[in-house]
Amino acid sequence: MRDRPKIKDIAEKAGVSVATVSRALAASTLVTAETRQRVLDLARELDYRPNVSARNLRTRRSMTVLMVVRDVGNPFYLDILKGVEATAREAGYAVLMGNTENDPARETEYFSMLRDGHADGMILMTGKLPSAGDWNHLPVVVALEMIEGSGLPHVQVDNVAAARGAVQHLISLGHRRIAHISGPVPEPMSVYRREGFRLAMRDAGLTIPAGYEVRGDFLIESGEECCRLLFSLSDPPTALFVANDEMAYGAVHELRRIGRDVPGDVSVVGFDDLYLSKAFYPPLTTVGQPRSEIGRTAMAVLLGILAGGSEGAEPIVLPTVLKVRGSTAPPLI
Repeated sequence: MRDRPKIKDIAEKAGVSVATVSRALAASTLVTAETRQRVLDLARELDYRPNVSARNLRTRRSMTVLMVVRDVGNPFYLDILKGVEATAREAGYAVLMGNTENDPARETEYFSMLRDGHADGMILMTGKLPSAGDWNHLPVVVALEMIEGSGLPHVQVDNVAAARGAVQHLISLGHRRIAHISGPVPEPMSVYRREGFRLAMRDAGLTIPAGYEVRGDFLIESGEECCRLLFSLSDPPTALFVANDEMAYGAVHELRRIGRDVPGDVSVVGFDDLYLSKAFYPPLTTVGQPRSEIGRTAMAVLLGILAGGSEGAEPIVLPTVLKVRGSTAPPLI
């Protein structure tokens, strides 16, 4: 039985390096059109297949896209996935979800899959590019998160305005001692939500006492820990603006543990409007994001890129809405 041809076999026949063949098969702009065509012709001649379908070899399309997220266990991503998949299926594409868990090695692995032709495009929701490698030429759309200076197309919400409106809601109820549990600053999304908090406080002429801004990591446990820090202060807040719903759940759990009633003693506002937030007790006041629409829009942008269209320099900004529920009320004092 004849051995399966390898990249080095193509490189020898083409008179180029293995790295050049790899770049040519990945459609890298670092390879000239003439060299790329010669490599592709030899790949066909040798029946080289990089562990993807024969269709991928003929058309350079796997008809698969990657949706890469921080934590596949976070229910926040489900509606976005539904939107991505609905638009992808209409165009004949399948969707694979990648889970990085904030591991740089995993992040690089998914980009390598895209570069090597195992997927045609990527919807990126981690807010980060791998630190090493040339990824700028790849078809990637950033959804919800922001990667400043990347030049990649973005589909997002106005985090500053949404956060500002959430805090203004607390101020309108009469709260003056309002604290913020942020996401992992200095990541842009966390910074922008914190900026919205600060702007709302400044607009109302309110100062932010020392210790009233604490940094979390978007997980329930950090919401508990951050709340614990806030309520160890000599003059604790009467309201919390929390940068996502998971941390808000943790904050409410901690408030119950120390005997504080929500919203009787402390009001809590989250961000995301997870499907559990309506069923949570008390139902969580939170910023709702159009998750399904975000998914559909991001996939539509990616399809445009794959069809040879322009990526567009300006981000697509979708609207949010504050869902006022039972976790907020006027302060007792």
